[in-house]
Amino acid sequence: MSAAARSTLRSLALVLGLAVAASAVAGLGYGRVAAEHTLVVLAPLGVVTILLASWLGRRRALLGGLRRQFTVAAVVAVGAWLAGTALFALRMFVSDHDAFFTALLAVYAGVLGWWAGALLASGVLDDVRRVRDGLRAVGEGDRDVAFATSARDEIADLAASAQAMEERLAAEERTRRELVAAVSHDLRTPVTNLRLLAEAVEDGVIPEERRREYLSQLGVHVRRLGALIDDLFELSRLEAGDIRWTAERVDVEGLVAEAVEAMRPQADAGAIAVRAELPADLGAAHADPEQLQRVLYNLLQNAVRHTPADGSVVVRAARTPGAVEIEVADTGPGIPAGERERVFEPFTRGDASRSSDGAGLGLAIARAIVEAHGGRIWLAEAAAGTRVRFSVPAA
Repeated sequence: MSAAARSTLRSLALVLGLAVAASAVAGLGYGRVAAEHTLVVLAPLGVVTILLASWLGRRRALLGGLRRQFTVAAVVAVGAWLAGTALFALRMFVSDHDAFFTALLAVYAGVLGWWAGALLASGVLDDVRRVRDGLRAVGEGDRDVAFATSARDEIADLAASAQAMEERLAAEERTRRELVAAVSHDLRTPVTNLRLLAEAVEDGVIPEERRREYLSQLGVHVRRLGALIDDLFELSRLEAGDIRWTAERVDVEGLVAEAVEAMRPQADAGAIAVRAELPADLGAAHADPEQLQRVLYNLLQNAVRHTPADGSVVVRAARTPGAVEIEVADTGPGIPAGERERVFEPFTRGDASRSSDGAGLGLAIARAIVEAHGGRIWLAEAAAGTRVRFSVPAA
């Protein structure tokens, strides 16, 4: 049974119950005959009215706009009133005089009701038109639309939702433009270098030893481009939720030790001390080990890259209720207050790191992986340097 049919049956049961209740009240006041007349008039009248209203409701498209639908509803209500008045007059031998003026009153009250409803509906229709026109403007590409309504009702809630949608779309478009600009910036330099190196090799005017050097540089730039494209592809898949992992029990202590040892050669080359400080009762996490390892590696690589010589990078971890928190802290210059809110967005890099080899995707990928595990990642307060902390579910 459809939802419309169930709604109609409930309405029929309700009006029949009201008819029986009205009949009982009439019987208490005027006896059994009055009760019978009341039930015989009200029950069929209620059934016919509900069936007619349900039929019209299923054919709203034929009625046109809301104003016309409100008018039809008022006509149905007044018609039911007039029909009830006429039936009572016929069955209970009401005088023509009384029946006429009762019907006249019913018509007058119906017109007043329709007029009052029209006045109220005009504001509703104006709000509906504003929301409709605003959504149409958003659909045509306008991202500076104000959805203002004149009341605090369901239409105002709809307008607020539409306003939030428009703001999200505007923010996403700004992010896309910034992303395209950042990708263009990061692609332009290696592509330009590749073109210049390739032209130099093709011209054949350079010595053989320089030729081998140029070919080596070509390989470096090709690998950098490949890594950038791979990171972009993986970030898009992560944010779209296209990657499925198998979460398992992960030994956090062993995972951290592996990541630290993998980063040690790069840290030693920069005269940076890297170590782990973990409690004995840390326990295990419930995560995908490869992805969790990548988060750690990205954070460690980012920390080492921005830590000066003779600095240090420390990995700490702690067990919290239902989660394991891991922190990577460095003694670098830190992140300015104006950049802290955007540090986990793609291609966000501080001015000091603009010339580094990183493309600004490491923290964005780390955030996507952590959030896909149901955790969160954030910047902890630090007196000096930077402390990046994230949490994943505990095993």
